[in-house]
Amino acid sequence: MYIYKNIVTLEPGKRSGKPCIRGMRITVEDILRWLASGMSFEEILEDFPELTREDITVALEFSADQLKRTLYDVAA
Repeated sequence: MYIYKNIVTLEPGKRSGKPCIRGMRITVEDILRWLASGMSFEEILEDFPELTREDITVALEFSADQLKRTLYDVAA
């Protein structure tokens, strides 16, 4: 299992191995899609009280880092 700042976890048997938040079944993708749909941090936290503001922020950081790696790999 790979841990990103002890918040983003990758487990092969959970959500098809997608990056999840603290071992829960909530994925980084879920958070990105909620934000893209217009949900605010506050709305996400209200709907999913098991999440923290830090979870959402780290999901964004993780996604940005993954995108950066992908772009650099393609450019190389």
